Amino acid sequence: MRKSITLFFLIAIIGLATSQSSIVEKLKSSLQKPTVSKDSIKSSKDTIRQEPKLKLKFYKKDANASYYHDKFNGKRTASGVKFDNNAYTAAHRKFPFGTKLKVTNQASGKSIIVEITDRGPFSRGREIDLSKRAFMEIAKNKGIGVMIVTIEEVID
Repeated sequence: MRKSITLFFLIAIIGLATSQSSIVEKLKSSLQKPTVSKDSIKSSKDTIRQEPKLKLKFYKKDANASYYHDKFNGKRTASGVKFDNNAYTAAHRKFPFGTKLKVTNQASGKSIIVEITDRGPFSRGREIDLSKRAFMEIAKNKGIGVMIVTIEEVID
């Protein structure tokens, strides 16, 4: 009886050791972070995609960017569409509606592509108003309301 119990425990320990190594390998592979190159951007479909052939036209460096307050959510923009704080949109005084811009946070290096759907900002010294989602996507510090960005126009 004692030999069979010892044999059972020995088999169980060997089984655990082999399955434990495979479990450890599975955990290691699932914990590895995917590598994202600097050419990666966040698209409006919420997925990271590679855009190595994106044609950009430089517009402005050291521009101040802010984001829309929640009270504007659902209201009409100057282009006529309803504003959605969860979309990747922006307001600019000069760019035509529908223009796509690449906005890069200079502190974090993160970029986002937004579409101009509104006029503004109307605060002095600010160049662009981003939707809250777009702003938070590239913000280094989520508690700030203004950041320094580089603005580039996406050329089709």
